[in-house]
Amino acid sequence: MATKPKLHPRNQHSDGYDFARLVVQTPELETFTINNPAGQTTIDFQDVRAVRMLNRALLKTHYGIDFWDIPAGYLCPPIPGRVDYIHYLADLLADSNNQEIPRGRHIKVLDIGTGASLVYPITGQSEYGWHFTGVDVDAGAIKSARQICELNRLAIILRRQSKPENIFRGVIQPKDAFHMTMCNPPFHASAEHANKGTQRKWANLGKGHSTKLNFGGQDAELWYPGGEIKFIARMVEESMEFADQCLWFTSLVSKKDNLQPLYRILGKAGVADYQVIEMAQGQKTSRFIAWTYIKKNHRSLLTN
Repeated sequence: MATKPKLHPRNQHSDGYDFARLVVQTPELETFTINNPAGQTTIDFQDVRAVRMLNRALLKTHYGIDFWDIPAGYLCPPIPGRVDYIHYLADLLADSNNQEIPRGRHIKVLDIGTGASLVYPITGQSEYGWHFTGVDVDAGAIKSARQICELNRLAIILRRQSKPENIFRGVIQPKDAFHMTMCNPPFHASAEHANKGTQRKWANLGKGHSTKLNFGGQDAELWYPGGEIKFIARMVEESMEFADQCLWFTSLVSKKDNLQPLYRILGKAGVADYQVIEMAQGQKTSRFIAWTYIKKNHRSLLTN
């Protein structure tokens, strides 16, 4: 696994934020801009309103989204890192398509835990024209995502997962076929762990003590009994039932230590192949794991 030195080469945000351009597109952002010690324009990333306004400006300027907002308390994701996942998924599909990225609505993607922000379907549809189905257990998140779709006239399917213990069951229908599933799983084991993780993050950034959860988030977005490893293990278990309905199952993995147990779980599931793709985003390295039950010589037929 080779670590990428920075954001994906196709990531529109690889050179940082162009605040002058963003403010032209979204004048309200200017109220939240400040100068850092080096004299560069930025925002206070501890200010939830500022982060939300930056996201609104980024989505309008780079992805053609005229309306974007989320209810208070929901996860407000950092756009550049989220888009990296999309670009590396495109590369994964290209591997089965003579190194050419498949584009267009015939490429079907299932976003597990799409959230109130709908960030993956928005950016993936804009960059590659893929067709997305977004799933979430939270009724408020689905309501917010539906509003974003309606006000921007986005053709994205939204489904509510009525049973929180399930991931694919109940939302993948018998006639569905997906090229990829994607997921940013809850990585804390409890609300207490989520709060402690936030305190460590603020301390590491030299911000001192904060009662705020970094970028917000509801319970279902932040924690799951047993944490990330249990969630992805459940995902692998359920993926076996839909092995012939999806080319690649994927999930972000926040903790590198979780990879070894996941390898063992995938081995027991009898997958045809799996890969780990690492992504470097500033000082942070993230990664996603991808697995398939489709043999290599049959994958090219599915991307055409």
